[in-house]
Amino acid sequence: MLTAAAIATNLGSQGALIASAFAVLESGGDAGDVGLVAAARTIPLVLFLLIGGALADRLPRHRVMVAANAVNCVSQATFAVLVLMGDARLWQMMALAALGGTGHAFFSPASEGMLMSSVDGEQAGRAFALYRMSMHGAGIGGAALGGALVAVIGPGWVLAVDSAAFLVAGALRAFLDVSHIPAREPGGGMVADLRDGWHEFIGRPWLWAIVVQFAVVNAVVVAAQSVYGPLVARDELGGAGPWGLALAAFGAGTVGGALVMMRWRPRRLLLAGTLCVFPLALPAAGLAVPLPGAGLAVVMFLTGLSIEVFGVSWMTALHQEIAEEKLSRVSAYDMLGSIGMIPVATALAGPAESAFGRTYALWGCSALVVLLTAAVLAVPDVRRLTRRSTTPPAGTRNGEKTITVSADAEGAVGRAG
Repeated sequence: MLTAAAIATNLGSQGALIASAFAVLESGGDAGDVGLVAAARTIPLVLFLLIGGALADRLPRHRVMVAANAVNCVSQATFAVLVLMGDARLWQMMALAALGGTGHAFFSPASEGMLMSSVDGEQAGRAFALYRMSMHGAGIGGAALGGALVAVIGPGWVLAVDSAAFLVAGALRAFLDVSHIPAREPGGGMVADLRDGWHEFIGRPWLWAIVVQFAVVNAVVVAAQSVYGPLVARDELGGAGPWGLALAAFGAGTVGGALVMMRWRPRRLLLAGTLCVFPLALPAAGLAVPLPGAGLAVVMFLTGLSIEVFGVSWMTALHQEIAEEKLSRVSAYDMLGSIGMIPVATALAGPAESAFGRTYALWGCSALVVLLTAAVLAVPDVRRLTRRSTTPPAGTRNGEKTITVSADAEGAVGRAG
């Protein structure tokens, strides 16, 4: 039921992202106005993520998810009505986008904590791979369907469909069976919970090192693909078609990577996952050359496959090492690191192109991915953390490091270090 609800949400949301952009344009706005609506959604997401994580660790997570779905349902329904009436103004669309971003800030940490607390140690990797594959498939299908529906029935009705999807997802989540999740003791207050989550985060070198790595890696990858990619396609590849094919290949790669991870269970989780981050340097390098459309599509497919190996390994490591009652807070710090630098990078992409030229800016993006990933491999815990075959006794994940190193792994670490 958790996966079915996620599929419903993702199908609607991906189409709604396209619909909201066209709604702004059809109301007389320009590209700058589209950016303002996107920023209005992102800012509250960043501001409230940590609070959302702390709240999800204090209350039943499925109830937080249902409440967030209700907020998103109402915001999208209102957005749809305004668009269908032909009276949507920019400030209204920004306010509704901000409300949706706020709902997402409370939903995401609760969702990740709920997912990780719903599987046992033996089946965690396979369950995460299946879940992520379903999400990616729904995202690809939702984007394609949403684009088609915007053209046929208009953005207002697509926003209405998204509102209905949130309603369905919230109803499914309201009936989740959470009897297997242990009751959590009340904390010492919101500030104390936030401080406790920070100590959990900063006390694990493998955790904060990878989050810091991805704060920059995600930022430069998004800047390369969202800013430079369309420009290279226009100037060098003959238009949007080859770039659309490359993005579709990336989506297909993520599904392929999830399929791989349903069968492959790497023993040293973070070592395998981090090695698979290096291919994220390839798309920026491919755009810098630039590769022809077919070559770029191959690169993007391999990149999608590789990053999915990291994604499943990362979720499995969090599930194994973080106490259940702290999962949402740690996930919130993880998400904040993942998205916090993206607006800065996309804003600086234009000035960087003017200062250094597009080719050098793209090579710089590629180099940052390689250098930061190599630096993370220098953290001993990243190389040593080993998959356990069984869940540890109660209490061993509660704030303690539980790195498991076998005798042969220890030797390998010594040689690598």
